[in-house]
Amino acid sequence: MGVGTLGPGPLLLIAADVTSTQNVFQRAEHMLAAGQASAAQELLRSAANSGDREVARALATAYLTGQPFGRDLARSRQYFELAANLGDEEAREVFIAFLAKGTGGERDWPRALELLEAQCAQRPDCATEIGLISEMDLQPDGSPTARPIRQAVAALEGAAIFRSFMTADECGYLMRISEPLLHPSMVMHPQTRQLIADPIRTSDAAGFPLVSERPFVHAINRRIAAASATTPEQGETLQLLRYQPGQQYKLHHDALPEGNDPRILTFLVYLNDDYAGGETAFPDARFEFKGGRGDALMFRNMLPDGQPDLVTKHIGKPVTSGTKFLASKWIRAHPIDLTGGR
Repeated sequence: MGVGTLGPGPLLLIAADVTSTQNVFQRAEHMLAAGQASAAQELLRSAANSGDREVARALATAYLTGQPFGRDLARSRQYFELAANLGDEEAREVFIAFLAKGTGGERDWPRALELLEAQCAQRPDCATEIGLISEMDLQPDGSPTARPIRQAVAALEGAAIFRSFMTADECGYLMRISEPLLHPSMVMHPQTRQLIADPIRTSDAAGFPLVSERPFVHAINRRIAAASATTPEQGETLQLLRYQPGQQYKLHHDALPEGNDPRILTFLVYLNDDYAGGETAFPDARFEFKGGRGDALMFRNMLPDGQPDLVTKHIGKPVTSGTKFLASKWIRAHPIDLTGGR
């Protein structure tokens, strides 16, 4: 969906079988083509506010992506809530994620859980999610009541190990909800700007960006923030990585090459241990780690003076048998600005 157009992408195709809705989108397209973006927005808002849930969800998506009106997370949240109230279950999931994280407005953890529980009739796995959250020792806002216990790594200054950071059931659930989202790890080609297979990381990956940061995922993110003495807002999207036999992550460093908000920390959670190979190795420190199920490893990417910590160049060694699952989170120096399209 390109800038200045509502189609032929999601805004038009969401409701292709609904004549009145399709007419609204087509009229909005003509307005945009004529340079009448404000009129197009008013038309879509009017249709959404009159009870057209497809238009409401499409408008919420447009404000989320910034196409074609510019990113506005507060309005995106408003229209995801409206679409949810009109019976759109996909929009309800996004709205719950927005409430849990505080996207586009104030965080409301209790309401997010209340709406999640109400979803159980439509979402069979929500009872499992609610059960796992209920077993977490959480404050009223979803933060852990205690900071996870850390164990220093003598060979790697600034690094720490957290034993049993996640329970076996939590690991299993995160792997299960990630499975349908897995795809080959990709990077952007520096010249063509096209996505290509990552030549360094040959795993499959799944991410939980703000639209899918469901309460369970958000609670894990807040636990990572507590363990790393950072804020949840400093964390990038939680990723799940799957390494099958022969797959690996070649020697690399996690620091960003440019920008004013460096990645200061990497946090890894080992979700299973029934595989061979796959150690996380730091050649310059002569240190390797292979966590048990639920164990976590944190290490720094930057020195206190702001220079990259080159000792933390590392390798995800090839898996030789079985399948390795790893949760990965990069943490920035400052809260990430979500208003500009990240």
